[in-house]
Amino acid sequence: MTNSMTGFARREERWEWGSLAWEIRSVNHRYLEVSWRLPEELRPLEADFRRRVGKHLKRGKIECSLRLRWGEEDDAGLHLRLPALRQLDQALTTVSEHLGGCAPVSPLDVLRWPGVVEEQQRDTEPAQAAAMELLDAALVDLNAARSREGERISIMLTERCDGIAALVTSARALLPEIREQLRQRLLERIAKLDLEPDPGRLEQELVLLTQKMDVDEELDRLDSHVTEVRRILGADEAAGRRLDFLMQEFNREANTLGSKSQSLETTRISVELKVLIEQMREQIQNVE
Repeated sequence: MTNSMTGFARREERWEWGSLAWEIRSVNHRYLEVSWRLPEELRPLEADFRRRVGKHLKRGKIECSLRLRWGEEDDAGLHLRLPALRQLDQALTTVSEHLGGCAPVSPLDVLRWPGVVEEQQRDTEPAQAAAMELLDAALVDLNAARSREGERISIMLTERCDGIAALVTSARALLPEIREQLRQRLLERIAKLDLEPDPGRLEQELVLLTQKMDVDEELDRLDSHVTEVRRILGADEAAGRRLDFLMQEFNREANTLGSKSQSLETTRISVELKVLIEQMREQIQNVE
């Protein structure tokens, strides 16, 4: 099955203690690269989150964003440490008595003083467990989206493979006619020289010329590459890198076919092959 590297998924759930929402975006990339936007309370779980992503995805540039909202009943609020506040008040009174004429202290400055406000620790275990489960669900949705896009790409690649196979068949059917044309051209050139050629030598020259322009091997390899692309598209494996390599091989054979061309028709076939191969290559850049 062919998977695309492009996709989007969003999962949101609510609980008594609050809500969580994952948003995951994926685009093509040579390797697996994951970036995170996490709330501070759940940032220690980044390594665990990363391992979860690695189990579901092999390649792509992934952006994972998690939003956490605590419920009102779980609001930590502000808790003042009254002993520390009394100590601070006494210290301020002493300073004022000794220096005199001190400006009044702002309540906000008091709240910023270390130890006056006690930070209440929330129980984050329910949120941690829920974030893990919700991430798995979002990754399943993302893979489904990537699979649907991959199916569309697979159909397009299969159609282009059919086109390449048809062009190869057309080129192979032209070969006998092209060889005969080469023979006639050589005979016409000899006739213009008003010479009586040696039949054995003439056949040798024709064989050498035909071998130089022979494209049977290139056409056979093109057929072989088409078969391999179809096999990869039907296999349950990551296909992107294999297909990318095959596109290089396709191009090599199409270029050789064009360089050996001895007719306008085979030149046209070479150009059409390159067009189809380029269309395939553009789509394969997005295959996982």
